[in-house]
Amino acid sequence: MVLVEKKDDCDYLISLSPNSSLIGFQRILFLASITLVCGGIATIFYFFGAALILPFAGLELTILFIAFYLSFKWSSNREKIYISQDIVKIEKGIKKAKYSWEEFRTFTSFQIKRNKDKSIRLSFRSKGVDVYIGDFLNDDDKLLLKSSISEIIDDLNKESNLSM
Repeated sequence: MVLVEKKDDCDYLISLSPNSSLIGFQRILFLASITLVCGGIATIFYFFGAALILPFAGLELTILFIAFYLSFKWSSNREKIYISQDIVKIEKGIKKAKYSWEEFRTFTSFQIKRNKDKSIRLSFRSKGVDVYIGDFLNDDDKLLLKSSISEIIDDLNKESNLSM
């Protein structure tokens, strides 16, 4: 998901997050319903004499919970891109910024690369270092991000030409 906010005339904030079909309480409800159904079926079979069903149902639910935990943790990734007349700042993390990169906008270029599988890879480049953004986005969101950043850069360049 790509959200673009215009803070001031020359300050922009772009927030990136992966698409997620389950958020908040929906996650708990979904996992509880699966647990109830699987645990209920296993309990019924246990009372009919199939005692080995319970450990395997528990194992199945454990693996399911681990997979969903990893998926939910991945979908909590966030990236924030601040673009102003003077700087470009990128922050990456889950709840707080674990990685931060800041550079003067005049020394930074916006790079668009195509992989062998025709997917787009977006980055900001400065001093020989590429900082990739939006790797978790789908292709449609990457195209939206590309056009949004291009428009922001064009607006900032027009503003700087007007002030000269």
